[in-house]
Amino acid sequence: MSKLNLWWIRRDIRLQDNPALEAACQGADFLIPLFIIEPALMNDAAPKRRAFLLNALADLEQQLHSLGSRLIVKKGPAIEVFRDLNEQYPEMAIFTHEDFSPFARQRDREIAQSFSLKEFPGVVIRHPEAILKDDGDPYVVYTPYKNKWYEAPLPNPADGLPAPEKLPSMPKGLSSENLPSADPPEYFPPTLQEAQNRLDDFIAGGGIEHYNSRRDRMDLDGTSQLSPYLRFGLISPSKAFALAQLAYMQANKSQTRSEIRTWQNELVWREFYTAILYHFPYVLEGPFRKKYKSVPWRAAADDLIAWQQGETGFPIVDACMRQMLETGWMHNRGRMIVASFLTKDLLIDWQEGESWFMSNLVDGDPAANNGGWQWSAGTGTDAAPYFRIFNPITQGQKHDPDGEFIARWVPELRDLPVKYRHEPWKMDEPVAQKYNFKLGRDYPQRIVDHGFARQRTLDAYKSA
Repeated sequence: MSKLNLWWIRRDIRLQDNPALEAACQGADFLIPLFIIEPALMNDAAPKRRAFLLNALADLEQQLHSLGSRLIVKKGPAIEVFRDLNEQYPEMAIFTHEDFSPFARQRDREIAQSFSLKEFPGVVIRHPEAILKDDGDPYVVYTPYKNKWYEAPLPNPADGLPAPEKLPSMPKGLSSENLPSADPPEYFPPTLQEAQNRLDDFIAGGGIEHYNSRRDRMDLDGTSQLSPYLRFGLISPSKAFALAQLAYMQANKSQTRSEIRTWQNELVWREFYTAILYHFPYVLEGPFRKKYKSVPWRAAADDLIAWQQGETGFPIVDACMRQMLETGWMHNRGRMIVASFLTKDLLIDWQEGESWFMSNLVDGDPAANNGGWQWSAGTGTDAAPYFRIFNPITQGQKHDPDGEFIARWVPELRDLPVKYRHEPWKMDEPVAQKYNFKLGRDYPQRIVDHGFARQRTLDAYKSA
């Protein structure tokens, strides 16, 4: 009897370093590369994230054609798609990479009850069950988790799987939907080659050797900007970590190794938040620290809209929010600044911000997004107390000292002297007239006083 396997593509849009694809090819007479457009996932996806995914799949389809195969696209709940396919192919087996969101786990449990579902590592480097305390409980603080994570063997570049040179044949008579068309995101070309180029440029080009020193400077190109490619698996986290580890081992200065290790630690943060979501799925519905359910958040629709649109009157906050609206991405320091501003200056529920980010980010990932928002709100796993409150003015001055980032994304402040880009309200009348600038006309007045807001937030959290 012919052996037919399905490679179910989800968050692994790549041919190389793909354990599920390799296993699906072994001994198969026929292979179906399958992507399912699931309404529960696609209908509410951020437009830029959806466009990135669809164009990445189109790029993969071209590569499959060069290997004598093609991408099969089906629409509908996954369980129904497999039921239909099973009528054609009663002996089929499904190969995929394990995912860890509550939706994915529930869906995959149901599928495994009716079909041969074989899951492989690939979305993360270490399974959430692999890094536990000695008593078997999950870690809820990052640093001890990270220390335990590094005790296991680290990924090695030599262990990566090559892309297959040929794929098993496609069965005849198999229908496919057309991939919906979408303009690719301008700032993140969604191709395997672009993912590889960015990773190579960041590591071989030396960016990783200055990562810790430059990562918080919003006016510098100091980050890898690989998050969308990791989100959809155009590169694997194992490969990214392994290449960084090779650079770490080759570095001859302790400072260089420290810079590289900081970037690797960001990949471990990604693993940590995935593990938190895996072990504590309720975090998608409310605070990790349940005592903060009773924080008296403000219902302030106008303030929320001003924050969403980058019209708060605080230049660094507005610059970050506008960057996300245009590009679908935000600098990580910016994410912390705007999240602190929403939750601590405006006292608006962090879940409003979590939702807005997922509606706009091309790299939006439920685990990382939730973890970051709960960190900023002080409701999550972080051991620091809730009274960590960023000052949006000093944050901008420190991480965008010449106001270049602000000038790029808030053009109405571009022509002002540098010292006023962060605090335009400090201009006296003669200076304002010289630059034909009027606060409230050319740029919004501040929607809140930071000093007042800080005390209001401390009182609100104490009441909870």
